[in-house]
Amino acid sequence: MTCHNACMSVHAIQYTVRGVPGEVDRALRERAAMQNKSINQVILDELTKATIGQRQIADFSDLVGQWQPDAAFDSAIETQRSVDPEDWK
Repeated sequence: MTCHNACMSVHAIQYTVRGVPGEVDRALRERAAMQNKSINQVILDELTKATIGQRQIADFSDLVGQWQPDAAFDSAIETQRSVDPEDWK
């Protein structure tokens, strides 16, 4: 987790920005539509890149395909998924 993410989850700051030029608004809205993101998220991404660089995103690619079957784990999960009819009376 980057400091940006950790700090944002603990203490989020809100800004009100006035006087945004029309061409900037259009560019941000187009980018949001193209990326299927909210305008708020696009603005946060752009502010982050402009101030502290590209935000690091968790990369779990080294874990892909590493699952190993484990009978004890499967048994524990199965136990958690069972429903006791007495609990529903």
